[in-house]
This record gives sequence, C-alpha cells and structure tokens, in this order.
Amino acid sequence: MDLIDILHKADELGASDIHLVAGHPPIFRINTQMTPQEAPQLAAEVVERWIDVVANETQRARLSEQQDVDLSYAVEGLGRYRVNIHRQRGSAAIAMRTVNEKVPQLASLSLPPVIETLAQLPRGLVLVTGDTGSGKSTTLAALIACMNEQHRKHIITLEDPVEYTFTSDKCLIEQRELGQDLPSFASGLKHALRQDPDIILVGEMRDLETTALAMSAAETGHLVMSTLHTVNASQTVERIIDMYPSGQQNQVRSMLGNTLQAVVSQTLMSRIDRPGMVPAVEILLCTPAVRNLIREARTFEIPNVIETSRRLGMVSLDGSIAELFFNGLVSREDALAHASHPEALDRAMAA
Repeated sequence: MDLIDILHKADELGASDIHLVAGHPPIFRINTQMTPQEAPQLAAEVVERWIDVVANETQRARLSEQQDVDLSYAVEGLGRYRVNIHRQRGSAAIAMRTVNEKVPQLASLSLPPVIETLAQLPRGLVLVTGDTGSGKSTTLAALIACMNEQHRKHIITLEDPVEYTFTSDKCLIEQRELGQDLPSFASGLKHALRQDPDIILVGEMRDLETTALAMSAAETGHLVMSTLHTVNASQTVERIIDMYPSGQQNQVRSMLGNTLQAVVSQTLMSRIDRPGMVPAVEILLCTPAVRNLIREARTFEIPNVIETSRRLGMVSLDGSIAELFFNGLVSREDALAHASHPEALDRAMAA
C-alpha cells in the first residue's frame, strides 16, 4: 500500500484526518472516531519516504531544523490536504486533514442564518472560535465565498497553510501562505495594510503582535476575520485581553469594545439521523450593551445577554445543542458531553 492508496481509502470512508505513524497501521478519523485500518504497521523508512513525496526541499529543511512543519498537499482527482509532519519517539509521523476542493455554501453548513449577515459588515473584527477540527476554517471560507459573490472588494488571506483555494469573482482575492509567501502572520498583517485591502483573513490570532495588528486594522476601517482556540464568546474576549500586560488591559477593553463585531464559537457533533457531523454554535453579536460589558470588564455577564437576545440571532452553545437534540440530530449523551452546563441542559432536555 502506498500513500495514494491510503488517501483513496480515506476518501472512500469519508475520513476527515489521516494519521501515518511508524509502528502503527494507517489510522483514520471518521465522524470524530479514531479508526485503525486493517493494514500492516508502517515502517519508519516508509513514512520517511512519504515525507519526500508531500514536502518540498524548503519544507524538509524546516522540518530538520524545527522538528515540525505545516504545509498543504494536493492530489489530482482526490483533493487537497493540510499536512503536519513531526517527530515522535525518534521517528517521523504525518497528520493529514482533508480539505474540500470546493468551497461550501454557507447554506450547506447547517449554521444559523444570522451568520450570513456577517458577510455584509463593512469593518470590525469577526472571530470564529472552537477546538481543532471544529470547522472554523470552513465557516470562514464560506463567508469569503459569500462576499466574493456579492461585493466588489479586495480580500487578502494570511493562512498556515492555504486550505481552500478561491477564484476571484466580484472580489479580488489574494491568498498568502505562511512560510512560503510571508514569514509570520504579524508581518503579513503589517504589510497587508499597504496593499489596499477591504477584508483581511488571518488564519489565527496566536500571539500578542498578531492580535494587536488585527485589532488596529479593524479599528482603521477594515473587516478582519480570524480564529482562536476558545470554546465560547466570553472566554474569547478574556483570552484577547489576557494577552496584554495588565497596564494595557483597560485600553484594550476599550479598543475591543469598539472593534469587535461578532464571535461565532462552534463545535462539531456526530449526527444520529444519518452519517456525518453537525455544528453546535454559540453566537455573540456586539450590540451597544455587549460593548459596554467589554469596556467595563463585566464579560461574565455576556452569557446572560446572549440568552436574552435570541430575537437578534444570538444563541448560547447549550441552546444550540438543545435545539439539535430536540430536532433528533444528536444523542442525549453527546449533547451532555459537549454542554457548557450539563446539569442545566439535562433539566432542559427532560422538560
């Protein structure tokens, strides 16, 4: 079995991730479950040989220096993959995530309709958050595609690596890949502001410099979209503020209160009505009341505002999970496992 055979098999089974680790058979993640394949254990030299297939000379040099490298890999007739190559127990290992060639339509993602309105925003900061594998990149790609169909704007994406590829329609879209087209997100953001963008997508706000530049870009009239590894809206706000030294946090609260437009926090859950996944989503829209809570360091009150603002399109994570349960899409056990407040959700589902 060679690498292409493995990727074909993963495609047939609908795997989201492929893990190739020396001493183990190929392991696929199918509907969130790690599923070993009936195949021989992979020899270390085989995995090393596959690295030469997916990585170019520059990427292999980076792997040798840093012991980790991220890249994208495409196979004609199959699709594209987001790849991480790393070392474990002295041997090479490869993790590959499948990326659909076709950017999905927002309507196909089972997301609340209010998310489509984010594509109409003229400026500000929009954050899509969640754990790894929660569909953040897919949601952002669908928003970009929506803008591309509706507006005449200049969109610059800064990605690590490029996942979905876009064809400019009404918008001019430039996609820059970390390590290939720019040395860091912060550097890409700094220079993007001189490239006449209307919309900037930053793959992840992973450090203080990137976060500060993203907020400055949003404050100066650009629409900036990015991701964070946080599980709900209030935690997202606090994570951003906590990146800054204590002496700057009051100023940052004011800046964030002025620039933040929305936080979409999502997690993927296994469907029980048919094979596949469905997102549970928390949505915070920055109304004047929310902006005041951020400025006044009262983010602990954000969940209450979300609960009382459903008419505006806001929804809590537990509210979204409860709706999925009552619609027969997810199991009770899975609902409680993903809930922010399992006891309260258990009572609500029993009512």
